[in-house]
Amino acid sequence: MSASAPHKIVVLDGFTLSPLGKGEQSPDHPSWDELAALGELTIHDRTTPDQVVERCADADIVLTNKALLRADHFAALPDLRYVGVMATGTNIVDLDAARERGIPVCNVPGYSTMSVAQHVFALMFEMAVRVGPTDAAVKAGKWKECPDFCFTVAPFTELAGKTLGIVGFGAIAQAVAAIGHALGMKIIVQSRTEKPSSVPVEWVSVTELFKRSDVITLHCPLTPETSKLVNAERIALMKPSAWIINTGRGPLVDEEEAAAALHDGRLGGFAADVLSTEPPSQGNPLIGAPRTVITPHIAWASVEARKRLMATVAGNVREFLAGSPKNVVNG
Repeated sequence: MSASAPHKIVVLDGFTLSPLGKGEQSPDHPSWDELAALGELTIHDRTTPDQVVERCADADIVLTNKALLRADHFAALPDLRYVGVMATGTNIVDLDAARERGIPVCNVPGYSTMSVAQHVFALMFEMAVRVGPTDAAVKAGKWKECPDFCFTVAPFTELAGKTLGIVGFGAIAQAVAAIGHALGMKIIVQSRTEKPSSVPVEWVSVTELFKRSDVITLHCPLTPETSKLVNAERIALMKPSAWIINTGRGPLVDEEEAAAALHDGRLGGFAADVLSTEPPSQGNPLIGAPRTVITPHIAWASVEARKRLMATVAGNVREFLAGSPKNVVNG
């Protein structure tokens, strides 16, 4: 590419960030305008691994959310100079292959902290108050048919005074702790390292956390040590009335053993925004299990969070072009 030629920017899966894609505009979706101002922008809604090389053949800047960039892709793209991940997690890029070729890979940390924390409580409130089933019953005519001024579809729970167990204590977990404290919950935490907290927390072992919590919410990274952190052995430690919420990573939970505990009445409830495979595999045991609430990995995707994400993606590209890349994960 000559010094005067415009930078060629290719987005491999723009649908993930803005369902309109293709540069169409809406106040409810992030705008691609900041990126378009930085070079010749091409947006693909979705890209399969076998389409990557053809679509990125003359690009010096490639942006991806979930589309894979493997070592063989890097080897076949000599003009590539920069990879921007339009998310926080970077496991979809071969970081070593990029590093070997001197290509910085930059991500977007922290854009969805409050959106995910909010979603944790959306799931918790749904299990506590059963708004969804109650609304469905009203719309099905149950209130109109009721001889009394009110009715309930199931017992519901007050969160004040309950013990909220938080596994991990990064930014999202700290926001969850603050919200839980504001609701009058007692906060206990298990994490590899103790960190300052804006609200009172008690640091406990993972065993004590599972024993004492009325609600457990998972915010630790997925590692070999935390894979299937929630399993039959730990569920056996829990109060039978307790709930588990997972907005972290699906494999933190042994789904077969959690589903079995729900069916047997050994686990009070389970709510998740993530599963072990996404979209879920046929016959995932948690889908359809009793006392569950499942959402399709949307905690990150508020309008505000996606706009912050887009602004940082563009900012990362701008900083790279200025010679000082930010948020580099393979340096």
